[in-house]
Amino acid sequence: METIRTANDTALSRIFAAEPVLVDVIPASEAIPALTERMILHAGPPITWDRMCGPMQGAVAGIAVFEGWAPDLDAAAAMAAAGDIAFHPNHHFDAVGPMTGMTTMSQPVMVVENRAFGNRAFCTVNEGLGKVMRFGGNDAEVLDRLRWLRDEFGPSLGAALRARGGIGLKAIVARGLGMGDEMHQRNVACSGLFLREIAPDLARTCEDRAALARALAFIAANDQFFLNVAMAMGKAMMDPTRGIEGATLVTAMCRNGTDFGIRVSGTGDRWFTAPVEMPEGLYFPGYSAADANPDMGDSTIVETIGLGGFAMAAAPAVAGFVGAGAPSAAANFTRTMSEITMGANPEWTIPGADYLGTPTGIDIRRVVDTGLAPVINTGIAHREPGIGQVGAGIVRAPMACFTQAVRAIAEELGVA
Repeated sequence: METIRTANDTALSRIFAAEPVLVDVIPASEAIPALTERMILHAGPPITWDRMCGPMQGAVAGIAVFEGWAPDLDAAAAMAAAGDIAFHPNHHFDAVGPMTGMTTMSQPVMVVENRAFGNRAFCTVNEGLGKVMRFGGNDAEVLDRLRWLRDEFGPSLGAALRARGGIGLKAIVARGLGMGDEMHQRNVACSGLFLREIAPDLARTCEDRAALARALAFIAANDQFFLNVAMAMGKAMMDPTRGIEGATLVTAMCRNGTDFGIRVSGTGDRWFTAPVEMPEGLYFPGYSAADANPDMGDSTIVETIGLGGFAMAAAPAVAGFVGAGAPSAAANFTRTMSEITMGANPEWTIPGADYLGTPTGIDIRRVVDTGLAPVINTGIAHREPGIGQVGAGIVRAPMACFTQAVRAIAEELGVA
């Protein structure tokens, strides 16, 4: 239909026209005024406490103790079970969060402004690797790290960004693709490029030399630091594509460890959900598939902008890390994803694939017609709370989300 073609052209052009700039780091309560006491934003589509998976419940208990709502984890869990904590998806508040995706009032969030359209998106700061809250960690070490991010690192990084006037992100991603990153499971190059950009500004604005050293060391030691930046960037780029009548573009994909959800441009903020899949991948020593939790997190926003699993050809090293086969197989994932997308990004190209632009703009019709579900690079959390990451892998979005969305679009357009 011409209506769909025109709508999709508009949606795709808005993705390519985006100008995402990391402008600040501020408390979540300042970025999101509607975020109030005893309110938690989580990854994925809406979910209630009783349906949350183990690591999600563990993260909820931990963040409640961090915020001072409860004296210990047991008391926090009892509060949540009694309905004393309100739960909402990050996506309902212009935000995203990795894995469990906890966002609460006092946490620092990175602010990405899409200067082409004037909207902003938010994401918490990446905690690093190991036992972390995004994977369900909630012990004293995890909470102490969150306090440091809130009290020292976040304010320091925010001051540096404000003094600089922000950092443009599209050019960093373009260079990262040429250096082996795909921006979901591999962010080594972009994290290093970001550090190179921000280090002089941190040095100029952070008067405490010890605090400066800690900030620089934290970014330098965190190969996944740029992931959260890329997520906020993805959200800022995709939000202007929401609500275009007739458009069959996927504007968001996310999962909460129980359900997978997508949103589609032509149906606005409506969720289409299905049970989330189990990732297939490689496990850290001492762990196996028996320990794994179903997939979770808002980080699939990077796949909607043509990165992550869609850009795997740029990062052959990732194929082995996530158990997707030989490094040479990475290009096959990118080529396959070209069959379900609307175009190729002319600014984000992959040298190893003859400068192919990353496949961008997931079309629900093409997903259903081809039977090819979007491929996602992901971390794997232990199914029990408090343990953390146990591996990495790939997962497919459930086809049921897309068939539901196609039917809904057809009904809205009066198509049999």
